[in-house]
Amino acid sequence: MVFWTASGVGVAIAYLLGSTPTGYLAGRLLKGIDIREHGSRSTGATNVLRTLGKGPALAVLLVDVLKGVAAIAFARWFAPWVATMLSAPPPTASDLQGWTPWAVCLAGLAVLLGHSRSIWLNFTGGKSAATGLGVLLAMSWPVGVGAAAVFGAVLAVSRIVSLSSMLAALTAIVLVCGLEQAWPYRLLVIAGGAYVIVRHRANIQRLLAGTEPRLGQAARS
Repeated sequence: MVFWTASGVGVAIAYLLGSTPTGYLAGRLLKGIDIREHGSRSTGATNVLRTLGKGPALAVLLVDVLKGVAAIAFARWFAPWVATMLSAPPPTASDLQGWTPWAVCLAGLAVLLGHSRSIWLNFTGGKSAATGLGVLLAMSWPVGVGAAAVFGAVLAVSRIVSLSSMLAALTAIVLVCGLEQAWPYRLLVIAGGAYVIVRHRANIQRLLAGTEPRLGQAARS
């Protein structure tokens, strides 16, 4: 019961963190526009770059990454704290080591869902790639750094953000399965990586058709 209480609150907080519509707010505050009506119609940093420019895009990217970091950090602190406060007798260190990875897994999935299905935007949003990077960095920095390195390398060669994001997600899945990681973390990365790729299904169609825009090119609606 204590675990489910802690996890439920953690999931709600993580979802609300992810739901913060950074790109949408940037469009409203800087140009008075709904960014969902421009470019690719996404609220992510790539569409912000095309619509608002480099500065706002960098700010949105950083905040979106930090949303993922904050969700994982909160889950790691909150789950043991609630368990210690509500349990009688207090849980053992072994119990906490078993519970916390599952709380992190649930919070990570919730923040990804919040970013892409924001309650403040009628359950629309971005593709969760940047927030997913934040989750990876906070959960296991070797996995996060590996995924970020692949993203950077593919982007430098192809200049296609969607392709870079999907290959980074696949890299994260391979790394989390190849490295020594808790099973809840593996589940989080496999499910989260698959979700990020599914969110790019329209981009996949454009990639196959050869019409996916590169950085510096206007997006096709």
